[in-house]
Amino acid sequence: MGLLDGLLQGLSGGQEGSGGEGIEKALFQMLGQGGTEGISGLAQNFQSQGLGDIFSSWVSTGENKPIQPQQLQGALGPDILRQLAGGSGMSLQAVLPLLAQLLPAVIDKLTPQGQLPKNNDLLQQGLGALFGRK
Repeated sequence: MGLLDGLLQGLSGGQEGSGGEGIEKALFQMLGQGGTEGISGLAQNFQSQGLGDIFSSWVSTGENKPIQPQQLQGALGPDILRQLAGGSGMSLQAVLPLLAQLLPAVIDKLTPQGQLPKNNDLLQQGLGALFGRK
């Protein structure tokens, strides 16, 4: 069982078939693609949208700043959102609020030392532990 299971269940109201497992899988694939480019690429997207301070708060060891679904939509862009929505089996309208709560926690857990993983092995280990995969 991954560390996100409780969070996903809480966000979905504990309902089965709410897309939590699908969004977990889609996030795992998105963040794991291209090694550290997954997280580094996200950081660049957020920076280019003027949301670098929000993303940085998720990486740092301090409190995570919240993000609004509309802000997240701009930072992720339509291609990534379609991938996440399709991978989860959820509509875009359902995915955005869930991601706005889930992504800060995921990035925070993947960066416990307050910095982005420096190599693919560390990223894969963190993703595996976070999502309950080996």
